[in-house]
Amino acid sequence: MKLVARETLEQRVEALEQDGYVYFPGALTDDEVVELRDAMDRLEARPEEFDRHTNPDSHGFLNKSINNVFNRDPAFLSYLDRSEIIDVVEAAHGPDCHVIGMTAWMTGPGRPDQGLHVDWQPLELPEDIMDDPRVHVPVYITTVHYYLDDLYEALGPTQFIPGSHRAGRRPSNGESTWQGVEPRSILCSAGDAVLFRCEVWHRGTANTSDRVRYLLQVHYAQRMITQKFPPYLNRFQFDPAILSRATARQRRLLGEHVQSNYD
Repeated sequence: MKLVARETLEQRVEALEQDGYVYFPGALTDDEVVELRDAMDRLEARPEEFDRHTNPDSHGFLNKSINNVFNRDPAFLSYLDRSEIIDVVEAAHGPDCHVIGMTAWMTGPGRPDQGLHVDWQPLELPEDIMDDPRVHVPVYITTVHYYLDDLYEALGPTQFIPGSHRAGRRPSNGESTWQGVEPRSILCSAGDAVLFRCEVWHRGTANTSDRVRYLLQVHYAQRMITQKFPPYLNRFQFDPAILSRATARQRRLLGEHVQSNYD
């Protein structure tokens, strides 16, 4: 898929509305890519936080997925509010938005294709209603993918169907296109990023290479949508040493809000 970089905040917000995603080339430096990959390698899974780290010999492929990484290593803090990306996030969700999760994800050779899916379908509406230009569905949740490899087909790139957030529904089991549009691979460079809406039809593809794919995901939402910081029932605790290094904006993104409705 040809990725087009938008130059202004207004163009980026419009791309999120129309295409369902925004592309940010060169969001990270080469040194930051190396730093993130090294930090992800150091992380160890905590089952109580719903982390996963599978053994390729017994599971078939490496699947290492670590939650709450902003709370595990200060190296991840700056990716809460990356310049330019956070401006689009706040324009979409409001100035009181917050992070609902941050996941380091490594997938090894043998990882199979995912089916097309949405991360969340907040509203289900008939397609003719979604086609009405008067209908505007708010952006409830977004995810930014920081790609830490040069992506090629064998490494298992993410695939999107542009505009599919306007389907007004999740894909049916086995459905592979929307309005005749097939999934398109995000073939980008290490350090590039893509911000996308939760309703966009997308999938991860099979890793048929001999390498592990590295990906950092940061999930944002309107303030009224809960933060996903397991373990629950007040067992999650911020690391005070890391929290002390956070800026005021980062602390708000982590949940330090001013009083509002339902507080």
